[in-house]
Amino acid sequence: MANYVKIGNLNVADVLYQFINDEALPGTGLDREKFWSELETLFSELTPKNKQLLAQRDEIQDKINVWKRENRDFRFENYKLFLQEIGYLEPEAEDFQISTENVDDEVALKAGPQLVVPVDNARYALNAANARWGSLYDALYGTDAISEEDGAQRAGSYNPIRGEKVITFAKEFLDLAAPLKQISHKNAVKYSIVEGKLAVLLSDGTTAGLQDDSKLAGYNGNPENPTAILLKNNDLYFEIEVDRSHPIGKTDQAGVKDILLEAALTTIMDCEDSVAAVDADDKVLVYRNWLGLMKGNLTANFSKNNNTVTRTLNPDRFYTSPTGEDISLEGRSLMFARVVGHLMMSNAILDPDGNEVPEGIMDTVLISLIGKHSLLGTGKYQNSAKGSIYIVKPKMHGSKEAAFANETFNRVEDMLELERYTLKIGVMDEERRTSLNLKACIREVKQRIVFINTGFLDRTGDEIHTSMEIGPMIRKNTMKFSTWLQSYEKSNVFVGLAAGFQNRAQIGKGMWAMPDLMDEMLKQKIGHVKAGGTTAWVPSPTAAALHVLHYHQLNVKRVQEILAKDIHDLKDDILNIPVAENPTWTPEEIQQELDNNAQGILGYVVRWVDQGIGCSKVPDINNVGLMEDRATLRISSQHIANWMHHGICTKDQVLDTLKRMAKVVDQQNAGDSAYRPMATDYNQSVAFQAACDLVFEGYVQPNGYTEPILHRRRLEAKAKMSVEK
Repeated sequence: MANYVKIGNLNVADVLYQFINDEALPGTGLDREKFWSELETLFSELTPKNKQLLAQRDEIQDKINVWKRENRDFRFENYKLFLQEIGYLEPEAEDFQISTENVDDEVALKAGPQLVVPVDNARYALNAANARWGSLYDALYGTDAISEEDGAQRAGSYNPIRGEKVITFAKEFLDLAAPLKQISHKNAVKYSIVEGKLAVLLSDGTTAGLQDDSKLAGYNGNPENPTAILLKNNDLYFEIEVDRSHPIGKTDQAGVKDILLEAALTTIMDCEDSVAAVDADDKVLVYRNWLGLMKGNLTANFSKNNNTVTRTLNPDRFYTSPTGEDISLEGRSLMFARVVGHLMMSNAILDPDGNEVPEGIMDTVLISLIGKHSLLGTGKYQNSAKGSIYIVKPKMHGSKEAAFANETFNRVEDMLELERYTLKIGVMDEERRTSLNLKACIREVKQRIVFINTGFLDRTGDEIHTSMEIGPMIRKNTMKFSTWLQSYEKSNVFVGLAAGFQNRAQIGKGMWAMPDLMDEMLKQKIGHVKAGGTTAWVPSPTAAALHVLHYHQLNVKRVQEILAKDIHDLKDDILNIPVAENPTWTPEEIQQELDNNAQGILGYVVRWVDQGIGCSKVPDINNVGLMEDRATLRISSQHIANWMHHGICTKDQVLDTLKRMAKVVDQQNAGDSAYRPMATDYNQSVAFQAACDLVFEGYVQPNGYTEPILHRRRLEAKAKMSVEK
C-alpha cells in the first residue's frame, strides 16, 4: 500500500511525489508550488469531462445491444440509420488539410520502420532507441531470412557457407539501392572516392561509378581507401563498411565487412499496452526511464559471456560529404511516448474525495514535463531537432474524445509553459467509432497531429464487442481476410492522404507479431508499403533492419501519389459485420479455436499478473513465438466471450479448455525459475483466475478492454507476494 503526501487537496504517492520534485521538475524552469497547484486544477476541471466521455461509451454500447436484440431481422440500411441517430456515426466533416508545423523529418519526410517497446524495461528501450542503425549482415545471418539449406546452418561457430549467402544477399541489395553503371557490386574489388564521386574498381581492372551520383552522401577515412561509404536511397541512408583486417572483410574481395542500414527511424516508448504499470512504483519506473531517454543518461547493465555490459544511447554519426564538408546524422531513433487512453484511473494520485485520477491525464502531464528537458537541452542529446514532444494517444472513440485529448494537450502546454502545439499527437485508429469517423477525429487535432496508425488486434476486439449481440463471429484467422478489415486498412490511408498527411505526418500500419519468422516477414510486410504506409510496426531491432529493405524497394511517396487519385468512401464496407451466417463448424474446429485462444490468453496473462511483464513472446498452440500484448489478449478473450454468448460453446467447455491449456503453458514455461505454475492449484493461481475473468466477464467489460481485470489481479498478486515474503 502506497504512502501518500498531501499537497494542496491532492494525495500523491510519496514515491511519485519525490520523483517529480527531485528528478522531473529541476531543470525545467517551472516553479514547484505552481506546478502542484495547477495540476490539482487540471484534474478538478478535466476529470468530469473524462468521466462523461466514458459514460457516453457505455450508453452507446447499451443502445447498440438493445437495438440488435430487438432487430433480429438485420437490415443494413436500418442499422446504419440507427448508428447515425445515436451519434455513433457522425456527420461527415468538411474537407480540410492538417497544418502541423515543426515536425521532424523522420516523421514528415522519411519512410521506414517504427519500433514499439515497453519503456519500463531500460535495456529494451535503449536497444530500440539505438536501432536507428542496424547491421544487415547480423540481421540476415542470425535469422531465417537466410535459408539453412545446403550446409548454411546458423548453429555453432561462424559458418562461411552461410556467410557467403549473407554477402550475396547484401550485394543484391546494393545493386537495388545504389546500382553501378552496367555492372554488379558483386564484381567490386575496391571502393574509392574520386573527385567527389564513388569509383569502384572491378575484378576485370576497369572502374565503374554509380548510375546516380547523387546517391553518394559521404564517407569516412582516406578518400582513396575509405573505411565507410555513406549512400542514400529513397531518403534512407546506408553505409558500406570496409575493413580488410576484419574476419568478414578478409573474405570479401572488396574488403566489405558489413552493410549498416538506417532502420528504425522512429520508436514508440510505450507506457500503455506493453507495460504492466499498476501502481505508483510501476509508474515511476516508466517515467524515470523516459527521463533518462530525454536527458540521454539512461543506462542498463546486463551480463553477456560472463562479462557485465553497460548499454547507453548511441552517439551521432559523423562523415565527410562528397564536397569535403563535415556532416552528422542522428545516431538514435526519434522517440514517441504512448500514454494511457481515457479509460484507466491511477492510484498514484488521489483527488480531494479520495478517488483515483485519470491515468491518461497524469501521463500526458508527466511525459510532457519530462520531454521539456530534451527541448531545453539539459541533457546529452535532444530528441527532436524541431522542438516537438511526440505523444501517441490510444483507444479513443470518436471525435469528441479526440477533441478532449486536444483540450488536455492545450492545458498541459499552458501549465508547463510550452508554446502552443509543441505537443504533437499520434492518433491510434484502433476503435470502430474512430475508424468510421476518422476524418472528424483528425480535424479536432489538425494543428498537432503527426500520425494515424491502424491496429488489427485492438480494432478486432472492439469489432467483436460492439457487435456482440448480432451473432457468433467468424474464426479469428479468417478475420484477417474479412471485408471490414480490408476496407478499414484502405480507408485509413485514404483519409490521411485526403487530409494532407503527405510530407507532414505518418500513416502507419500494424505490428509483425512473429519475431522469429523473418523470412515470412520479408515476403509479407512489403504489403504495408504497397498500401501507402510511411511506417509500420516491428517487434525488434533485427526486424527493423530487415523491414527497412521494403522502403528501399518501393518509394512510398510515389505509391501515395497513385493512391491519392482514387480516394473513395469505404464506411459501408467497414460496417460489414464479420458474423458467421449459419455456422457449420465441426466440434473439432470449435475446440481448436478455443484451444488456440485459451492458450494465448493464459500464456500472456500468467506473465503479466505474476511477473509484471506487459509484453512477451508467447509460444502459440504450435510453439510459434508470438509477440503478445493487451491488444492480442482483447481479441482472444472477446472471441471466446462472443462464442459463449451465442451458444457455440459452453462455459463448462471453456473452463475445461482453460484448465487443459494451463498445463500446456506451465510446460512451455518450465525453464523459467520465476514462473508460478497455474495447474497445481487453479483456485489459488491469481493468473489463472484473471484469465477466467477476462473470458467469463468479457461481455460486461467496457468495450472489451482487458486493463481493468489485469490491473486488479496484478495488484492482488503483488499483495500476495508481499505477504509471502
